[in-house]
Amino acid sequence: MLRTIRLLLFAASAAMLSWCASGPPADLDAWVARAMKEFEVPGVAVAIVKDGQAVYSKGFGVRKIGEPGAVDAHTLFGIASNTKAFTSTALALLVDDGKVKWDDPVTKYLPSFALYDPLASREITVRDLLCHRTGLGLGAGDLLFWPDTDVTREQVVGAARWIRPASSLRSKYAYNNLMFVVAGEVIRAASGQKYDDFIRDRIFTPLGMTESRITAVSFKPGENIAMPHSRGWRLAGTLTPITPTKDETWAAAAGVKSNLTDLAKWLGTHLNSGKFGDKQIWSERREGDLQWPQTIIGTGGGGATTSEILKKLTPNFSAYGLGFSLRDYKGRKIVSHGGALTGMLTTIYMLPQEKLGIIVLTNQEEGGAMSSIAWRIIDHYLGEPEADYITAYAASRAASMKRANDAEAKAAGERNLASKPSLPLSGYAGAMQDAWYGKATLVVDDGRLVLRMSRTPAMVAGLIHWQYDTFKAVFRDKTIPEAFVTFSLNPAGKVSEMRMEAVNSIADFSFDYSDLLFTPVETAAK
Repeated sequence: MLRTIRLLLFAASAAMLSWCASGPPADLDAWVARAMKEFEVPGVAVAIVKDGQAVYSKGFGVRKIGEPGAVDAHTLFGIASNTKAFTSTALALLVDDGKVKWDDPVTKYLPSFALYDPLASREITVRDLLCHRTGLGLGAGDLLFWPDTDVTREQVVGAARWIRPASSLRSKYAYNNLMFVVAGEVIRAASGQKYDDFIRDRIFTPLGMTESRITAVSFKPGENIAMPHSRGWRLAGTLTPITPTKDETWAAAAGVKSNLTDLAKWLGTHLNSGKFGDKQIWSERREGDLQWPQTIIGTGGGGATTSEILKKLTPNFSAYGLGFSLRDYKGRKIVSHGGALTGMLTTIYMLPQEKLGIIVLTNQEEGGAMSSIAWRIIDHYLGEPEADYITAYAASRAASMKRANDAEAKAAGERNLASKPSLPLSGYAGAMQDAWYGKATLVVDDGRLVLRMSRTPAMVAGLIHWQYDTFKAVFRDKTIPEAFVTFSLNPAGKVSEMRMEAVNSIADFSFDYSDLLFTPVETAAK
């Protein structure tokens, strides 16, 4: 009898875990429209994959403000860091081929590759490149390629040796794009194919992803492409279309352009353990590798928000696999990732137990829109009560902005307005050099110091005196966050160093100003 009761309880529990709504929320169109209005998003594309089929695939709004082109299931978006799973899957294919092992040293494929720490240079593996545990700090090295620079992939790999680590190898999670650029070069070395060609031949073509491509370089006028939109880095200006990010250099980290039609096939294959139709594209074992926790992230305990709705999203575990983020929700494992380019945000979610995949693509910089849509769909399929995520994310955004702006205002109020620079402006002018980024120049123009980051054409800023030997750099391109620029002087009264840091905490982590250490070119050359 006891055994029978246990079996009945097990069956009931299994039934609860496997319960899933048969179709998308009836009000999903209206929900998306409300999210678009709240967060001022011009265009959104949403797809739901369930049990191997796309049960919902729809575009909303326009590709570009001021033009009639509508977003549909074939509209291409820059999926940004959702590309990382393509890079990890490409390496999984090479592991299946016997050409790569996850724990091979990177130097087996790239003999000249090195990090700042010689021990880390020797020990770092292919696996390490894909799970944000190499010791580099959050976003370290991103200024090599974002905003657009003239740096090549080979130069990015070579510059890694000059970036000082924030921690030891494998001791800490810190999200990093640069190592995925290195991973792309490992693919080239191991396969004999350029990264772009390998992704096309081994992933896009077998999965029938006929509309996807790598990088924005090949965009042509009139194509069905969503244009990015920005209100400036403070998210306070007028929403304006901007030029797509040039992502040729960091294609392996953020370069894939895709749409609902193709991404539904991509998610469906991962949800089917690497099988597309009747063909096994990559092995089930490799799919397990991709979705297995490699680096612990930590949950934060829900302390970052006062919203009860958002607090319930706090996971019990959070980790990073190989190109995928991993967490739990309501007893289910969630495999996900987000992607951010200037003016464009995207996200994907997979619930393997439910054979459920969700894709949300947007052409604006408001994360609350895509998150509120994705969680509405997840709750629906798990039978959870409807929650007003749109209001919750809007309130959370407002609170975060207020905290950051209050901190900036407090710092402004505490500065010494009576202080003067130690030198005349001409004393700060000249060429400067950072070991990993390269050169910056300072000139006096019309009575003001002007900073130019030599590799990054868009990074031109007027310097306004802040206090003592610190100035505030206000960039002409309003998508680039302001930075404090502080000069140190040597005993002779000449500039010996120049350091930078973001003015406001809402600045994207990819503007890793704090990792820069500029010295005068004459000093750097000695």
